[in-house]
Amino acid sequence: MIWTLPNILTVMRLLAAPMVAVMFLYFTRPYADWFALILFVAAALTDWVDGYLARNWKQETKLGAMLDPIADKAMVVIALMVIIGFSSWSGWLVLPATVILFREVFVSGLREFLGDTAGTLKVTQLAKWKTTLQMVAIAVLFSQGVFEHYFGMSIWGMDEDMVDAILSGAVPDELGLAWKLKGAQLAGTVGLFLLWVAAALTLITGVDYFRKALPHLKERE
Repeated sequence: MIWTLPNILTVMRLLAAPMVAVMFLYFTRPYADWFALILFVAAALTDWVDGYLARNWKQETKLGAMLDPIADKAMVVIALMVIIGFSSWSGWLVLPATVILFREVFVSGLREFLGDTAGTLKVTQLAKWKTTLQMVAIAVLFSQGVFEHYFGMSIWGMDEDMVDAILSGAVPDELGLAWKLKGAQLAGTVGLFLLWVAAALTLITGVDYFRKALPHLKERE
């Protein structure tokens, strides 16, 4: 049967990818951030679940093998697009995101060109870690948006002096400004760090795939 539970989960993850962006079209922030975060984390977890079930239930299919990497790439690419679109376009964010997007397009092009010999570009363990790290980094960056907007909602109507007084401890922090700001800062720092590490792994695996494909790209004499 093609429509096994692992395949259904993979298709659901594929459909969830564009829904991450749709959340920001129909909901205001921070609710959009919450919905996108929950949807992304739930979809990312199915990446492990469907593979585990397919292997243990002996339900690995060609459809699943084809859709699984597509769903992963769609999740990562669309989520990065959303994060960059709602960020300040910091170079610290744009550069690793660009590396990740370029590599995904490049490797997909390689696989398409190689056709029947694309089996030489089998997913490595390092590539699996790369995907996992990408998804963790993106989830953390989504959580930054949640903290930022709750902080923004809390300081609505306050002047800068009042905010500074609360954060310095001169005025009681009844609205929890300190932990909301700290959460946003921590999520941003950790998310960016993980994204840079993921970008490094992405680059390494991309070079590895290109090296493996190189013999098949040489012109026949």
